[in-house]
Amino acid sequence: MKNKKRAVTIQNVAKAAGVSVSTVSRVLNGKTDVASDTQTRILSIINKLGYTSNLAARSMRTRKKNLIGLVVPDFGLYSFEIMKGINRAIAESTFDLLAYTTGDAQKNGATLHEQHYVSLLSNSVTDGVIVVASGSAEFVANSPIVAVDPHIFNPNYPCVQGMNYHGSLEVMEYLIGLGHHRIGFISGRQDAGTAERRLKGYQDALTNAGIELDGELIIPGDFTQRTAYKCARQLLTLSNPPTAIFAANDQSAIGAIQAAEELGLLVPSDLSVVGFDNISEAKHLGITTVDQFLAEMGYVAVQMLIKLINGESLEFEIHKMPTKLVIRNSCQKLIQDAQLLSG
Repeated sequence: MKNKKRAVTIQNVAKAAGVSVSTVSRVLNGKTDVASDTQTRILSIINKLGYTSNLAARSMRTRKKNLIGLVVPDFGLYSFEIMKGINRAIAESTFDLLAYTTGDAQKNGATLHEQHYVSLLSNSVTDGVIVVASGSAEFVANSPIVAVDPHIFNPNYPCVQGMNYHGSLEVMEYLIGLGHHRIGFISGRQDAGTAERRLKGYQDALTNAGIELDGELIIPGDFTQRTAYKCARQLLTLSNPPTAIFAANDQSAIGAIQAAEELGLLVPSDLSVVGFDNISEAKHLGITTVDQFLAEMGYVAVQMLIKLINGESLEFEIHKMPTKLVIRNSCQKLIQDAQLLSG
């Protein structure tokens, strides 16, 4: 039986580099008072030997770790947009980033996993934690926490939120302005406050326009393309199907377009479709959507967290990110039958 390979220690690195352990430690902690050629040599040896510092042990020896934790439900398109902004903010700072994910936002016990990861990171390893699309009302933590687009109302921690209700109203006013009165709605996760606010915007816009609410046009989804595909088929096979579908996010809009095409419908000539979030795929596919500036939300969240880490106060505990309707080519003005006959 082969002997287990011993873990490389900081002493091994120091010996190979011909420097003291404290010099290696200063390089690992991002100090700038080590000569550049010495830094280069130490980093080269660290890479060659495969040394990884023990973050938990290091955090016990120093008050500040210069490390921010990130808890994200998955590395999907939505999360990726937020992470673009987080990455930009990290690059501009003196902090590094350590990310945890359950890999699937729909996984059973995802909220418990989220709470566990936040507790683990904030109590031993990092200076603070960013939580994306949090489903938890509170966390047990010894360091600051900032959430991006949390699912719950009125969290007891600072956060960056999109103006979901306003964005939804704007979508509906746009579709109604195009002449659509039968507008299907594919909602998001039932436990998500963001989904609830988008549904409320849908309902209020119809009421404001004097259009009667039709319960069969509202189908519960879960923000995934697969479920939205099924929801759209249900809507489009009604005896009186909608002329437009408002999907609670872009991935759901993609699922709706897929269903429409399989049923022989053309977007936008036969069906108008609008999404929400403005992920890169929406731009690629030409989907009209609501930009809630996800990357900027991630960027602002890191800035807020760094302020808290440095003992500074925040101007606002909840940072409201404005939304903007982005009109592309997935919607079309509805031509009424009477207009066709008169033509």
